[in-house]
Amino acid sequence: MILAAGRGTRMGSLTDHCPKPLLSVGQQTLIEHHIAALAAMGINDVVINISYLADRIRQHLGAGERWSLRLHYSYEPEALETAGGIVKALPLLGSEPFLLVNGDVFLAQGHPQVEPLAAGDLAHLWLVDNPEHHPEGDFGLRQGRVVSTEIDRLTFSGVSLLHPDLFAGMAPGPQRLAPVLQEAINSGRVSGEYWQNAWLDVGTPERLQQARALCG
Repeated sequence: MILAAGRGTRMGSLTDHCPKPLLSVGQQTLIEHHIAALAAMGINDVVINISYLADRIRQHLGAGERWSLRLHYSYEPEALETAGGIVKALPLLGSEPFLLVNGDVFLAQGHPQVEPLAAGDLAHLWLVDNPEHHPEGDFGLRQGRVVSTEIDRLTFSGVSLLHPDLFAGMAPGPQRLAPVLQEAINSGRVSGEYWQNAWLDVGTPERLQQARALCG
């Protein structure tokens, strides 16, 4: 699943008439980089949640034929935040763990290798070095487990493998993913790994230029 429903307000006028996932980075849009990487991994079905300028995204991407996969859209009349969007899309995602990618991150060297979740785990997170705009980080990593800590924290990359059971019993409506992950971390049910590849949270025009520079 690719999260692509947000307004992208920090992009200013760049997203007045263009949804953030369709901003160009090199020869492709942000979201096309993700779709191409997922296709290269052998993924056949991708769910995209859409809200702001949703029709523009549908029209631009179509049904996925360009990448030899199938695109499925989960439309939100009003954006439901990260967890809320996933809960709404669960009927499209099925009962097995699924890869989740924030549509506004840029992964210059493609997506990480994915292994099955360990028995009993609800999530696996890829963590990266803390960028300048987020020096405090999000979570710690100890021997392959994601932990809560006040020191040696890394930043959640926005790429994760999630089990649908992580959202069991959640009611529809706007909800953030971070508290859901935190509860699972507190229960010791989240694994993780440090990822060194080039990564950017493309949240501002300045970081969009950085992503474009990485594309040469």
